[in-house]
Amino acid sequence: MRLLILLVFVFFITTAAQAQMDERFYFPVKEWKSLDGVPYEEVTLPHDSVSLSAIFLKPAGKPKGTILFLHGAGGNVTSYVFITKPLVEHGYQVFMIDFRGYGKSTGKPTHTSVAADGEFVFNYLVNRPDVKGTKLLLFGTSLGTQIAAHLARNQSTQVNGLVLEGGMSSLTDIALAYAPAEHHAMIRQIPMPYAAKEDVKFLKTVPVLVVHSREDKEVPFAQGEVLYSNAAGRKNLLVYSGGHLEGMKANTQEYLTRIDALLK
Repeated sequence: MRLLILLVFVFFITTAAQAQMDERFYFPVKEWKSLDGVPYEEVTLPHDSVSLSAIFLKPAGKPKGTILFLHGAGGNVTSYVFITKPLVEHGYQVFMIDFRGYGKSTGKPTHTSVAADGEFVFNYLVNRPDVKGTKLLLFGTSLGTQIAAHLARNQSTQVNGLVLEGGMSSLTDIALAYAPAEHHAMIRQIPMPYAAKEDVKFLKTVPVLVVHSREDKEVPFAQGEVLYSNAAGRKNLLVYSGGHLEGMKANTQEYLTRIDALLK
C-alpha cells in the first residue's frame, strides 16, 4: 500500500490530467486468492457497459445485519476476506463488491465510476429479499472509505452505521501527506468529486466507527482523527496497535463489539 501511495504522488507531480489522474489511484488485481474454504455466493451485476462481480458471505443462522464492504485501492475482494470472515462468524452477512477493473469486474476505475458502482450495488443490495428487513452497515477500508462515506451521505435514511478503517481524510490530503511542500499548491488545485472528511459532516443520523492505528505507515493516523472529529452524529474511535488495515487481526473481539454497538 505504501508503494501505491508513492506512485500516486509521483503521478501528481507529473500530470494534472483528470481522467488519467483517476486511474493512477487504483491498482486492481484480477487473480483471485484462495478463499480458504469460506462459503460464498458469487454475484454478477451488469451495470452501464461493464459487469460488476461480487461475493456474498453468509453466516450459519439468521444474520444480525447486512454489511456492504468496499475495499481499498489494491487487490480485489479476495484480498480482504481476512477482515470479513470474522464478521460472518460473528453473525453478519457481508456483500463484497469489486469495483470495475478489479477481480472479475470489467472496465476501468475512476473516482466517478467507482462512486457510481457503489450507488448501483447499494440499490441492488437493499432490494434483495434476503437483505430487506435487516439493518445495513457500510464498511470502507483505506481508499474504500471515500466511497463508503459518500454513499452513506447519499443514502443516510437507509444506512444504520458506517465503519471507516485506515481511512484517508480525502484523496487530496493523502497526496499532500507525501508531497514536498513546493508541490502542495498544485495538488490543491486538482479537483476531487468527493471527500470523506466533508461527507461525514452530514451524517447526523448515521453512527460512525473510525478504526485506525497510530503506527499506520500508509495513511497517517491524523487523517483518521480528522474523520472522527468531523463526523456529525454519534461516533466512536477504535485505536489499535498494528499496521495498515490490521484492526481485525489486532483486536478482533473489541472490533466486533464496537460494530455491534452501531446498531444499538
